[in-house]
Amino acid sequence: MAMGNQRLGLCQVLLAVAALSSVHCFSPAALSGVALRSAAQSKLPASWAIGGRAGLSLARPAPRPALCTFAMKSSATLSLRKMKMPASCKNGWEVHKFGGASLANAELYKTVGDLLIQESKGRGNGAIPTMAIVSAMGGMTDLLISVVNAAVQDLDSAKENLNVAVERVVGVLHQLAPKEITDPIEAGIRRDANDILSVVASLRLIRSVPSEILEVVSGMGEVWSAQTLLAYLKTTGNKCDWLDARDVLVVKGGGKGLGEKGEASTGGVNPLWEETSKRMDEWWTSRSESVGFDKVDMAKDAPIVVVTGFVAITEKGVPTTLKRSGSDFSATIFARVMAAGRVTMWKNTDGVYTADPRRVPEAFPILSLKYDEAMELAYFGAQVLHPSAMLPCIDDNIPVYVRNIFNPSFAGTVIQGRSPTMQDRDQHRIALGGAQGHGVVPIKGITSIDKVSVVNLEGASIIGVPGVASRFMAAMSSAGINVLMITQASSEHSICVAVPANQGDLATEAVKLAFELELARADVNSVSCMHGMSIVAIIGEGMAFRKGVTATFMGALATANVNVRVIAQGSSERQVAVVVNEEDTTRALRSVHQAFTLSGTAASIGLLGSTGVVAENLIKTLSEQKKGMKDNLNLDLRVVAAGCENKMVLDEMGMDWAAVDSKVSGGVPMDLDAFTAAMVADINPHRVIVDCTSSPKVAAYYKEWIKAGINVVGVNKHCGAGPVIEYQKVLAATKKGAADYLWSGAIGAALPVVVTLRDLIETGDEIHKIEGCLSGSMAAVAYNICKQDPIPFSHAVRDVIANGYCESDPRDDLSGLDLARKLLHLARALGMMIEIEDVKIESMLSPDVAANSYGNFRTDPAAVDQLIKDLSKSDDKWAAMSKAASAEGKVLRQVGVVDVVAGKVSVEVRAVDNQSPMFRLKAVENLVSFSTARYINSPLIVKGAAAGALLTATGLFAEILRLSKTWTK
Repeated sequence: MAMGNQRLGLCQVLLAVAALSSVHCFSPAALSGVALRSAAQSKLPASWAIGGRAGLSLARPAPRPALCTFAMKSSATLSLRKMKMPASCKNGWEVHKFGGASLANAELYKTVGDLLIQESKGRGNGAIPTMAIVSAMGGMTDLLISVVNAAVQDLDSAKENLNVAVERVVGVLHQLAPKEITDPIEAGIRRDANDILSVVASLRLIRSVPSEILEVVSGMGEVWSAQTLLAYLKTTGNKCDWLDARDVLVVKGGGKGLGEKGEASTGGVNPLWEETSKRMDEWWTSRSESVGFDKVDMAKDAPIVVVTGFVAITEKGVPTTLKRSGSDFSATIFARVMAAGRVTMWKNTDGVYTADPRRVPEAFPILSLKYDEAMELAYFGAQVLHPSAMLPCIDDNIPVYVRNIFNPSFAGTVIQGRSPTMQDRDQHRIALGGAQGHGVVPIKGITSIDKVSVVNLEGASIIGVPGVASRFMAAMSSAGINVLMITQASSEHSICVAVPANQGDLATEAVKLAFELELARADVNSVSCMHGMSIVAIIGEGMAFRKGVTATFMGALATANVNVRVIAQGSSERQVAVVVNEEDTTRALRSVHQAFTLSGTAASIGLLGSTGVVAENLIKTLSEQKKGMKDNLNLDLRVVAAGCENKMVLDEMGMDWAAVDSKVSGGVPMDLDAFTAAMVADINPHRVIVDCTSSPKVAAYYKEWIKAGINVVGVNKHCGAGPVIEYQKVLAATKKGAADYLWSGAIGAALPVVVTLRDLIETGDEIHKIEGCLSGSMAAVAYNICKQDPIPFSHAVRDVIANGYCESDPRDDLSGLDLARKLLHLARALGMMIEIEDVKIESMLSPDVAANSYGNFRTDPAAVDQLIKDLSKSDDKWAAMSKAASAEGKVLRQVGVVDVVAGKVSVEVRAVDNQSPMFRLKAVENLVSFSTARYINSPLIVKGAAAGALLTATGLFAEILRLSKTWTK
């Protein structure tokens, strides 16, 4: 290819492009200290390539005017050259793209090289000509940018950064190939570095960085990376070469800097297809002869060409880039030019995911996407693909594969085909007769754009005034604002746009300037800007055939307690987008992902009282039921925080249930504030604190947790039976809809006592009285002292303590206090706002036993022994009472009563006859009878075993499952 007769060094090119951008501060005196290489000094072939074919040329003729630009013509109307291949070649080219993360060190370069060789071997029908598009070594582009930026203020810092970059590349190079291969490449790299340093030294004079210089310098990372990979490929004996894309890829547009990483724009850069194809063909013809590609037996082997991604050249011969994250675009451009059979984007994930797996752990790879869906996902922040990458493949229907370099056996995601047009969809709806597309997955993925600002214009006086929207958008255009999303109220009362956060203030000033007169007259009320926003979008062509998709979307956001600030839906019906507060983004993504059944429902669990017997049984139950919950209920309960009285552990990624005990024992000191902060910060929209304690200190946090959107499920009775004013605050928080407080596990263990009460209330029944035995431990004591072969009272108490049926202090059961607390829960649910002091309680304890200090009954056997010894003094008393009751055909029972009509709650020891349903109660059984307006002659009775940690844990488990159903509505 003719490149001109005179050769200039990289330094001269950098100065020349600066001149092209009208940088007048480069005076002859300022340039006198800059080292310039002449053509005789460089002694390099005439090429834009750097390194083994290094040096840059300014003498290249300007490209001929393109016959078409990128977005306008299909390949059928383009004159793209078909490259001449050996007769043995049976397959078309395939293009592979590797990002910086796949090229971070020598081992990864080897992995990429080996993968390319394997892919070039083909799939059983001959070898496949292979092209690899490479990004710079991981982190290299940022490092080169830092060289340029640092030079404006501190040349020594720039030198240090440049030296780090060069030595890193050279170090990797030496690990990949012998000196005879690496020496010429290293020499070229060091020459490039000298040129870079010479020109950036002059930036101090102008105290700014021309965009053209920044683009040239930053693109050197790709040039060095391509040669580094080539060095390894040469050691394998395969026919290979490398190509600086600036030799062939000609684009229109460009300039204006590098753009932001992952930005949904290529800055208006469009390939000039025919000129690029011509140059590619010329390069191939030249290199085929010199490298020997034309002699390869492609039945067995195939050429491998390594190409620099990201970089290109303009019509005027000025080096430019495809902007940050543009190497995907490079790959699909070359795929079209080469008439490739496929292009594969090699990433470090198993394809395009339904959501960002770093934010939504439940996300999974999508098997297939249409081009339109992929572009929507990319535009709205799915950085696994560059937004413009799809466009070159669309007209030729070239499939784009996204695969995992670390898991190459996985098929990944294939992107191919177009979504139906609006007309197609309307015809399809008519054909369906209005039926919904059952079986069609409504959305393919959920994604987001962070760091967004919302600019809003509003004013009653502009209603109906024509041209307001056009003036608003013209202001955005004039200021160079990238508008991500726009919404407009009826009659143009208000218009708002979402823009990148770094353009928010600029956009606001542009609108104020455009409507300066209206603001002065107060025709426009205000121009405002909200910072700290994010866009969350759902995407998929299936939503065009399914009603209620937006409702599901909004419902999921409401469930996650996420406030929607702006909403927009395109007429394509492929996406619906909302603006939310940035701190709510991850919670929104997870909730929406679950709502559309793209993943199972996951909940973050905080467990308190983790070392107690109830918690131990709950952990055992959840461990055993984990698979069943996943398979049958699509539910995943993850414990992210756990603690006992003294220690706790916090793990935002979740820990295995079976490991909770060991992790807590090795944890940090218990701090309820830190525990609360961790649960509040958890990004899962479904959060539950399971309280297995009997601590009033823990119960005092319920209001705070519920206000923060954290559900509370527990057996702790100190909330429902604590001070009425505190209970009412918790109740008020739940009524605001932030979260629920579920306490049925505290009453009757696994028996549906509270469920029955709720059903009666919600169905409008009028409850007159609740009566029964609601203490499994005291039911066992009463049964054992009244049976045909009775045992002493103290022995009966010792047995229930040994079986774990009692509270942590058994005297709470014996005094009637535990039953009184349970009754207060039921009474307050019926609207009886009474205090524990209002309950009339008959105790089974003598005053001295109630007053004594015994220590910890759970950890100190001596405390239990002393209690039993003291209780034995009452054995005769209870034996006599049992005998007297038996003489009348009765048995003793501890009975609780909630008399709604009288407004009283009481606990008493009562002798009941065989007409009472409590007469036949067995040990550890509970019984509750509901006398209501509907059940007036024959009370509704709930009866069953209700003592013991396992049954209590089962009740908690059931309550969690009931709660989970509200998340999937």
